[in-house]
Amino acid sequence: MRKVGIVGSLVWDLIYGRDPLAPPVEEWGGIAYALAGLDASLGPEWEIVPLIKVGRDLGREAQLLLSGLTRIAPGGRCVEVTAPNNRVVLHYQSTERRCERMAGGVPGWTWAELGPMVRDLDAVYLNFISGFEMCLGTAQALRHVFRGPIYADFHSLFLGMQQDGMRVLRPLPHAADWFSCFDFAQLNEEEMRQLSPDPLTLSAQALEAGVALLMVTLGSKGVVYVAAPGFDGLAGQQGSPVAPLSVRTALISAPAIETIDPTGCGDVFGAAAFARLLAGDSVEAALRHATGLAARNAGFRGASGLTSHLRGELVTP
Repeated sequence: MRKVGIVGSLVWDLIYGRDPLAPPVEEWGGIAYALAGLDASLGPEWEIVPLIKVGRDLGREAQLLLSGLTRIAPGGRCVEVTAPNNRVVLHYQSTERRCERMAGGVPGWTWAELGPMVRDLDAVYLNFISGFEMCLGTAQALRHVFRGPIYADFHSLFLGMQQDGMRVLRPLPHAADWFSCFDFAQLNEEEMRQLSPDPLTLSAQALEAGVALLMVTLGSKGVVYVAAPGFDGLAGQQGSPVAPLSVRTALISAPAIETIDPTGCGDVFGAAAFARLLAGDSVEAALRHATGLAARNAGFRGASGLTSHLRGELVTP
């Protein structure tokens, strides 16, 4: 079996305003959505190695969540730390806009901790759920040592944190250095604007830094991608005569849906896209699959049981 490591933070969410007529909801969030996306999308030769720290206060519940997944490597579990687990209060202002306040103190990975854990992996998926999963130096060490493909959802790297825990959008310092650490980079529209008002300038910066595929998610509109010359997937196509030898960009539209619950859609999208790229899909095939699963996620509340729902199986409440 080939192994993909998943780095991110499990978060206990308290969600207000997702359904104006319903009371607040408490449930797992954060990397739990990406775990479901990977679990539902990986090829049969792949299994998941969690590289996830969790507070001891929620350690048992975290292991129960993992036990509901089918593709976790034997013995795979979260690393418990003494700090309280990250908890987030979300207030939805619209279907695609929200504000959030975070509490908790789960520390990020140092390279001394992470280095030995990636030696036997074939790929790494990294989602900056808290924004503190690792510092730039650790990401650079990972890129220098690890030879497999690395996917990064930059999300909370763009979120500063005020003294009361409120997360605020901000520009990303040393963006080119961050881009140079990853083969695949995912941003959303607001994050893209923090880097440059010109999408073409941003794309050139990312590709020049070494990114093979840049994806900008657009919510219900889908995703725009920019692929480096010669790249159309991981199935031996890089540099082949049939691969396009110029920069490519296109919009992959999202399926139309009636019920929109955006919680976790970007996380499901990124994990599903990477899973299909690892399975050998072309860029557009992988992104079509990923937008389909993100749309399916919008019709489901929470991360518990989400894998089965993403597979199209009946999930009982």
